[in-house]
Amino acid sequence: PRADYLIDIFEKKNETMSTSGIQLKSDTNGGIATSGGITVRELTRLERIGAHSHIRGLGLDDSLDPRRGGSQGMVGQAAARKAVGVIYRMIKEGKIGGRAILLAGKPGTGKTAIAMGLAQQLGEDTPFTTMSGSEVFSLEMSKTEALTQALRKSIGVQILEETEVMEGEVVEIQIDTAFSSGENKKTSKGGMEKTGRLTLCTTDMETVYDLGTKMIDALSKEKITAGDVITIDKASGKITKLGRSFSRSRDYDAMGSQTRFVQCPEGELQKRKEVVHNVSLHEIDVINSRQQGFLALFAGDTGEIKSEVREQIDAKVMEWKEEGRAKIIPGVLFIDEVHMLDMECFSFLNRALESDMAPILVIATNRGIAKIRGTEYKSPHGIPLDLLDRLMIVSTEPYTLEEIRKILNVRCEEEDVEMADDALELMARIGMETSLRYAIHMIITASLAAERRKSAEVEIEDIKKVYRLFVDVKRSTQYLMEYNKEFMFNELDEDAEYGVDNGDGDDVEAEDDELADSAAASPSKKEDSMETSP
Repeated sequence: PRADYLIDIFEKKNETMSTSGIQLKSDTNGGIATSGGITVRELTRLERIGAHSHIRGLGLDDSLDPRRGGSQGMVGQAAARKAVGVIYRMIKEGKIGGRAILLAGKPGTGKTAIAMGLAQQLGEDTPFTTMSGSEVFSLEMSKTEALTQALRKSIGVQILEETEVMEGEVVEIQIDTAFSSGENKKTSKGGMEKTGRLTLCTTDMETVYDLGTKMIDALSKEKITAGDVITIDKASGKITKLGRSFSRSRDYDAMGSQTRFVQCPEGELQKRKEVVHNVSLHEIDVINSRQQGFLALFAGDTGEIKSEVREQIDAKVMEWKEEGRAKIIPGVLFIDEVHMLDMECFSFLNRALESDMAPILVIATNRGIAKIRGTEYKSPHGIPLDLLDRLMIVSTEPYTLEEIRKILNVRCEEEDVEMADDALELMARIGMETSLRYAIHMIITASLAAERRKSAEVEIEDIKKVYRLFVDVKRSTQYLMEYNKEFMFNELDEDAEYGVDNGDGDDVEAEDDELADSAAASPSKKEDSMETSP
């Protein structure tokens, strides 16, 4: 049955059901309502909800088996998730590099969601770069340069640096203010000169340090008080607050949720610590190729970088790696809609995967047997056969009705929409009949329709209203087929669709009978199409 027929069925089923709305009391006094001596102030919170903001990971257990029930926002695609989980384990153990994975499947089967789940699972320490195949042609640089920058963004470098710090618990802070005289008036602020003493301690020792004006201002800026555990970088003078000492946990009756308690440090006050700086190869390229240095990263226009600069940087990074001062972390480059690349880009990726510092390449496509862009040759997924031979292919399957229902339920929770069970069932069947993306788009629009009638829960009548306002691809295509003569610049492949022979150059119109037959073959009538079309 078609989705519009399903709406009629559900409406007849629920004619006896009554909906109860929630009435909200408010006045014109700045959104403040008073009731029984209690003042309620309405607060507005803005949230940015994306298409895959509900994805928190791959939803796998320790044995890489998919969890059930929509774990970490992932539903269905058990085989594909398990395969990507094996790749994730290989990435974390450093046993994979210069490999390429292809996520292939029909539209709306969760290819991008799986890639986003892999990015969430890897965490912030592993570089993950996302781009679309068409971005290569829209940037103001050559195609190979755009791909090179994307590849080098996906290669992380951990630079290890040893520094001397003072770490301890603050026992006492004494600050004295005195009037300055003579030449000090010119350098002091308002003729006042600040001096002080800072007492730090560990479990083994206690030391008093004299403070200057800059250190006093830094302590005031970080709001350091007695009982805080801090670290001071001796080279830069930077002060970092680690938290409150457990010995001071009973100083106050109440503490904020952001208060963190730590143990008092042990051993010497002055220590040598190893500091890790995480950067990508592309950031090092930009810093060393532009006059403004690291500020060029914020400008956005990095331009093309000379290959000589990259060669020198690669040699220096490899030297640091041999000395133990740096670690190379191969990240992930995800290219969506990879069939948009042309033969030159595919040839470049073939060579780039053979590099010693190549990242893991994850590509996705929804094409079947298609032409390779820029050529007349056809190939599976629109990818050349020599590159396909290098890929580990992971296929995705269409979602079942139950899986679509779970996905819609997860999206309702993400978008903070309350939906009745029968409305959710109808929405799942509409997603099965049309597409999952169309059903997901209907969630927030149906919620707005429910708010308009002062209801806190989405009912079937809201879905029916939205279904009539916004048509899906099938209904839009049917409308075009029935009324194609009335549209401007209409171009139908009459030879392919209707079998009209135009080889002799005669002006032959499309036969109305065949067009009528194609419209009559649709399960809905012409009148229904006129009612439901925009």
